[in-house]
Amino acid sequence: MKYDVIVVGAGLAGLVATAELTDAGKKVLLLDQEPESSLGGQAWWSFGGLFLVDSPEQRRMGIKDSRELAWQDWLGTAGFDREDDEDYWGKKWAEAYVDFAAGEKREWLYNMGVRFFPVVGWAERGGYLAEGHGNSVPRFHIVWGTGPGLVKPFEERVRQAMAKGLVDYRPRHQVNELMTENGAVVGVNGSILVPSTAARGEASSREVVDTFEFYSQAVLVSSGGIGANFDLIRQNWPSRLGEPPQRMISGVPEHVDGRMLAITERAGGRIVNRDRMWHYTEGIKNWNPIWPKHGIRILPGPSSIWLDAKGNRFPAPNFPGFDTLGTLEAIQKTGFDYSWFILTQKIIEKEFALSGSEQNPDLTGKSIKKVLSRVLPGPTAPVKAFMDKGEDFIVAGTLSELVDGMNKLTGEHLLDLSHIQRQIEARDREIDNKFTKDLQITAMRGARNYLGDKLIRVASPHKLLDPKNAPLIAVRLNILSRKTLGGLQTDLSGRVLSSSGDPVPGLYAAGEVSGFGGGGIHGYRSLEGTFVGGCLFTGRQAGRAMAKELG
Repeated sequence: MKYDVIVVGAGLAGLVATAELTDAGKKVLLLDQEPESSLGGQAWWSFGGLFLVDSPEQRRMGIKDSRELAWQDWLGTAGFDREDDEDYWGKKWAEAYVDFAAGEKREWLYNMGVRFFPVVGWAERGGYLAEGHGNSVPRFHIVWGTGPGLVKPFEERVRQAMAKGLVDYRPRHQVNELMTENGAVVGVNGSILVPSTAARGEASSREVVDTFEFYSQAVLVSSGGIGANFDLIRQNWPSRLGEPPQRMISGVPEHVDGRMLAITERAGGRIVNRDRMWHYTEGIKNWNPIWPKHGIRILPGPSSIWLDAKGNRFPAPNFPGFDTLGTLEAIQKTGFDYSWFILTQKIIEKEFALSGSEQNPDLTGKSIKKVLSRVLPGPTAPVKAFMDKGEDFIVAGTLSELVDGMNKLTGEHLLDLSHIQRQIEARDREIDNKFTKDLQITAMRGARNYLGDKLIRVASPHKLLDPKNAPLIAVRLNILSRKTLGGLQTDLSGRVLSSSGDPVPGLYAAGEVSGFGGGGIHGYRSLEGTFVGGCLFTGRQAGRAMAKELG
C-alpha cells in the first residue's frame, strides 16, 4: 500500500496531524481542493489568539489563573446538557483540552519557535455569576506573527517531510467519496480541479479536469466547517437564537463549505450538535474584500454604546466583548440582523482592534516599532482605513449629524434623535461619580483594574457628548459568519464514531469538522482562543493516535 494515511484538508489541523504522522515515519497523502497558495487554511487568516492557563505571560501581568478556575469557566460557558449522548465525548475533549492549555501546550509550541505578545487579552468577559459564561481572567494569548506565525512551524515540518518523500501533497484534489469495504474506510475518490492561480482566500474554479482514487490504511478528515455556506447555516440555525439572519457577511473564504461533513456521514460517521454555531455580532464589510461577502470582526473594548436597529440600548450584560452569543440572540430577537456602536475618537483609538492577520500588519510582520506606534494618538492604520473607506462607518461632529447619517445608511429611518440623545445623556451623567448603577460603566472601570486593559485596551471613562471628545462615530454592525461548534463525533483518539457509538474503522477527524473535538468541545459557547487551539490539539491527538494504531 502506497500510503499509510490520507489527510483530507490542508488547514492547521491537517498540517499538525501530518507532521505528527511523518515524525513517526508514516507516509501521508495530503489532499486539498484549494491551490497551494491556501496551505494552512483559515488559521492563516486568524488573529492567532490562543487560550492558555497560568502562563508566564499571565503571571507577569499579575493574573492569577489555575486549571480549576479555567475548568469552572469552561463548564459555565459550554452549558453541556446532552451528556449521555451528543455531549459525551465533547465534554471529555474539553477536559483534556483544558489540561493541555494548563500543561504542555505552551512549551510544545515554544519549542517550535512560537512566541507570544506580552499583553494577554481578555475575551468573552461574561458578565454573569461566577459559574456562568465567560473568562474570569484574561487568557487570550496573541501569537507573535498572528495566524501565519502559528501555521509556519507546522508547514515547515510538513515541507521537510515532503523533501524526505513522506508526504505527497496534492492541491486541487476535491474528495467526493470516502470509499468503504465491509464497513471500514479504505480510501477516497474525487475530482481533480483545473489548476488555479487564485491567491490565498480568493475563490477558485470548480472546473473538473480528471478524477482520482487512492487507498490507505486510514483517512483523516480535517476539512473545516460550514462558515461560508449560508444556506447550511440557516438550515441548522437554532430557534433559541431567533430567526436566522437574512443578511450576513462572511468571516471565512468561500471554500469553507462544509461538504465533507455530508460525505463523511454517508460513510458511516455521526454528526452531532448541528444546532451549535459561533457567529460574531460586530462584523463590518471589508472595503477591500478578498473573498465573496468578506467581513472583518471588530475586537471591541467595553466602552461603546451598543444600540439595536431602533436605537434602544441593549441591557446588561450585552456589552462589547462580553457575550457573543448572548448578544447575537438579543439582536436576532429584535427582528433585525444589524445593530450599532456609538463611540468617540478616544474610544476608537484605544479600543478598536480588527481580527485577522491581514488587519494587524504590525503583529503579523513581527514589527516591534509598529506595535509601539499603537500608543500614539489616532486609530491604527487599518482602523483608519475603515473609517475613511468602510461603508459601515459614520463620523460626525454632532449627535444630530450622526443620527442623520445612520438613518441615511440603512434607508430605514428607524432612529429617533431625541430617543438616542436621552439614553446617552443618562449614561454620561453616571460618569460624574466613581460609583454608578450603570453596569457597563462599572465594567469599564473594572476592566481598567487589569494593567493590560488600562495600558492598551480600555479608554479612560468619559462623557460621549462632551464636545472635547468629538468627533462622534457610529458603526453599523453586521452578523459575521464564522465557526461550526458541532460536527463529527470522535473519541479521544480522533476516531469518528458511528450512530451506534462504535468507531468507524479507518476513519478519523480533527479540527472544526469534528466540532474541535468530540463533535462539540465548546458546548454552546466558546471562551475564545480555542478554535485554532482546538485545531492544534485535535490534529496532534489524532496524528499520534493513528501513528500508534498503525504501528
